[in-house]
Amino acid sequence: MLAIVLGICVGGGILLLFIGLASESSVDPVQARLTQLGSFQARNLEELELQLPFRERTLRPLVGRLSRMGNRLTNASSSDTAEKRLAMAGNPGDLKLTDWMGVKMLVALSVGATLFLLFALMTGNVVSGMFLGMVFGGIGFLLPEFWLGGRIKARQKLILRMIPDTLDLLTISVRAGLGFDAALAKVVEKLPGPLTDEFRRALAEVRVGKARRDALRDMIPRTNVQPLSNFIGAIIQAETLGVSISKVLQVQSEQLRIERRQRAEEQAARAPIKMLFPLVGCIFPSLFIVILGPAFISIIQTLGQGGLP
Repeated sequence: MLAIVLGICVGGGILLLFIGLASESSVDPVQARLTQLGSFQARNLEELELQLPFRERTLRPLVGRLSRMGNRLTNASSSDTAEKRLAMAGNPGDLKLTDWMGVKMLVALSVGATLFLLFALMTGNVVSGMFLGMVFGGIGFLLPEFWLGGRIKARQKLILRMIPDTLDLLTISVRAGLGFDAALAKVVEKLPGPLTDEFRRALAEVRVGKARRDALRDMIPRTNVQPLSNFIGAIIQAETLGVSISKVLQVQSEQLRIERRQRAEEQAARAPIKMLFPLVGCIFPSLFIVILGPAFISIIQTLGQGGLP
């Protein structure tokens, strides 16, 4: 019983720790820092450090130490792939590559230690517990990748839904007389979401001197959404050839509307097939029990009475 309670406590601590590392902060860190400095003036470095949140004081240094261990287990190609996946997920919780390796090592060590303690306390076999802990530690090292994959798919789905409305507003703004950069700024102002976050980053890169075509082209690997890639390619080609961007935006907007309607029709066609599994697995057995149950009971009673002497 003690081993089960200990395992539940450790597992809950791991879950809360991972949520704390991966959750996005809703408070502006600059504003929070200015508020702290305005309300309380630290007398020394220790008090200044204590003003930081628990995540920055404890979890970040721990993850940083574990990330150095994780970097020894991964090669350059794996690190590049992880960095691209983090960018595609929008860097949740402001996670960098080093933080991500530390999170994976933390989950691996926590899961492995939990299984080792449970198995060793319940069976008393330390060697088998160490083997089981190593196996589940490797599984725990891969668990954050599944979570990150879910974040990537959810973000790509949101971007795909936002593209037609964003492009409509962009087309209206350009046809009203705004330049392309000013129209992008208007889109960023009016439509919140992951797509406008990417446009905001591209505008910031243009302001610091980066070419607009390069800033837009860098959005493609960070999103990996094919309609957005086609739109960016059309804008870059129009800018290169000197074609009117207003006409290109109008054509792209109409094309994306058609594609969205086709995706909706495709999902509607898949709905009967998806409904078949819950019907067969849940509803039909209940109907059979309700309809055939009384008849089955009557048959058993009749056979029982006929068999009596």
